[in-house]
Amino acid sequence: MHTKQVIKAGTQTGEATKALVMLHGRGGSAEDILGLAQYLPVNDFALFAPQATNNTWYPYSFMAAPQENEPWLSGALKVVGEVVADIEAGGIKKENIYFLGFSQGACLTLEYVARNAGKYGGVVAFTGGLIGDQLYLQNYKGDFAGTPVFIGTSDPDPHVPVHRVLASTAILTDMHAQVTQKIYKNMGHTISQDEINQVSELIFKES
Repeated sequence: MHTKQVIKAGTQTGEATKALVMLHGRGGSAEDILGLAQYLPVNDFALFAPQATNNTWYPYSFMAAPQENEPWLSGALKVVGEVVADIEAGGIKKENIYFLGFSQGACLTLEYVARNAGKYGGVVAFTGGLIGDQLYLQNYKGDFAGTPVFIGTSDPDPHVPVHRVLASTAILTDMHAQVTQKIYKNMGHTISQDEINQVSELIFKES
């Protein structure tokens, strides 16, 4: 099971008024995803990057039946929840907490916020969708109250089918998130400069 191992960077809590939770992809690491911060306008943020056990949040595809990915999936969601609780305990309000994930980390990001919807600072999913062999709407509760969300993906992508991205966007929109969805033709399983530009402007509000 996952243990809570978190690498912290950026402005320290106590001084920071905003926090960014960064979730790495399968085979990646907390250090990898933290490296993205240098390309984003988050200098004044406290950064939190949890590390998955064996560099994987859950063993099978995010499109597998959820029980196949247990107990890892529930454990991963619990780790994210504990990080959020620590941030709030440090004095940062929920509306100033941001989330960013890539690939498996993007799926985990979307799944966590949809299960715990509220007014957050913003959500970034670089190539991801809600988790499951189908979408289990009963798991998704709350109201995003206009939280800005960015979901970017490639068409096609070897791991994340576009139809799941579209369905995820629809659910988050129904929960009152302000979703910007960008589908890039033949981008590949990566993060593009255009995506970085989009989230800098839309989510992190670079002036």
